[in-house]
Amino acid sequence: MENVTYVSLFILRGLTGNTELQIILFFLFLMIYLFTLMGNIGLIAVVIGNPQLHNPMYYFLGVLSFIDTCFSTIITPKMLIDFMSKKKVISFLGCTAQMFLAVSCGTTECFLLAAMAYDRYVAIYNPLLYAVSMSPRVYVSLIIASNVGGILHASIHTAATASLSFCNSNEIKHFFCDIPPLLAISCSDTKMNELLLFVFVSSIEVLTILVIIISYSFILFAILKMHSAEGRQKVFSTCGSHLTGVSIYYGTILFMYMRPS
Repeated sequence: MENVTYVSLFILRGLTGNTELQIILFFLFLMIYLFTLMGNIGLIAVVIGNPQLHNPMYYFLGVLSFIDTCFSTIITPKMLIDFMSKKKVISFLGCTAQMFLAVSCGTTECFLLAAMAYDRYVAIYNPLLYAVSMSPRVYVSLIIASNVGGILHASIHTAATASLSFCNSNEIKHFFCDIPPLLAISCSDTKMNELLLFVFVSSIEVLTILVIIISYSFILFAILKMHSAEGRQKVFSTCGSHLTGVSIYYGTILFMYMRPS
């Protein structure tokens, strides 16, 4: 019988093995992380503390900021510790938990961005019915559904990845426990996992991007009908920042998960 040693600890290779560069990256990512925390927590505090911002658009922004804070905290502190540590290890359970939480937050953000696009469509294209179409019951349901969708998606991939065997290599060529790097070092057949990853990620991407494109198509029609230059500028400034964020976020996901292996 072949002697196989199964892995209980993983080593995160990180971004670089250069010690001097790791110190520079430590302070760089520490500053980025602190600015991210301050920005998100500040936005949440403003939304909660200002009654004039108690409307669906800012509630969505507040929830998105909270999820983004969670996402950053799931990955960055461990990465910062690894920059300054010789033993860049993480347990199998810790790796699985990090993967689950990261996928859950990432997917929830996709759904929230789509919900925000729909909210802007309702507010701009049909403002007279906005209070009815985006009632507390509706926007709370959208927020809950986004989180549930993220948890379900993460649960599927976590269960599928945790069922794999890791026996030969325990070195993850990444700075956190993500699905593709784990599949790359598994000694099991990962074809089903790769299929699940492609099907679910592409489906979520297509569905949410479609909602965003349709919503902004109607918004564009509404803008073209506007006679006020000030009104057009206000809509462009509101929607432009959202579209920029959407483009960067989805571009990153496409690069990470949809490129050929």
